[in-house]
Amino acid sequence: MDSSLTILFQDHHLVAVSKPARLPVASDHSGDETLLERVRAWNAARQEEGKKGYCVPIHFLDRPVSGLVLFGLSSKGAARLNEMFRKRQLNKIYVAIVEGIPRQPRGRLEHFLAKDKNSNLTRITGAKDPEAKRSILDYEVIATHGNRSWIRVEPETGRSHQIRVQLASLGTPIVGDGKYGSSMNWEGRIALHAFCLNLKHPVGGKPLTLEAPLPAYWNEIWPEPWPLQEMRQNHG
Repeated sequence: MDSSLTILFQDHHLVAVSKPARLPVASDHSGDETLLERVRAWNAARQEEGKKGYCVPIHFLDRPVSGLVLFGLSSKGAARLNEMFRKRQLNKIYVAIVEGIPRQPRGRLEHFLAKDKNSNLTRITGAKDPEAKRSILDYEVIATHGNRSWIRVEPETGRSHQIRVQLASLGTPIVGDGKYGSSMNWEGRIALHAFCLNLKHPVGGKPLTLEAPLPAYWNEIWPEPWPLQEMRQNHG
């Protein structure tokens, strides 16, 4: 796998990078190289001799997912970013290509989800399930081609496998996501990408809009042009 690092934004307090699909953010049972290791190596190379520098991941993406990941480069920046995620004081935009076309062109999905750690599968359950976590997202179909749909997703919560399970609940699994019903094997990748993050800078409060370019290999499953402008629009 390419060991390069695509940096989207950096300053003293944070760095935003683009995660390739199939690369874990942090260590897992595979023992494979991680995005965190790459970012820490990059950060250490910038420091004075003998210093490693501060570097912690703020949020995570599933291994088959690509897109934007934030790392804190100062304790103050990391603490405030973590608080923003906890209080949902930012706007996350994902894009997905799914099999099929949802019955409703846009909607709000709310489920209670529980994850089985043994199988690494998340399921829809009831509110009384002690493992259940309330999970909410808004979606909009912004293009269709044949029997596939390009969907813009704004998750309000950040549960494990949330977008994957909730889109599959519509009968439209994400392309490549065999775990949740896709008919296509895409070599360990799924067509879900963390595209954009709108937030205020954790130190100073300046508005930031960060974007991770879509992987070129998405051309394999969707013909150009990609509906980039529709992806950015906030319909509220």
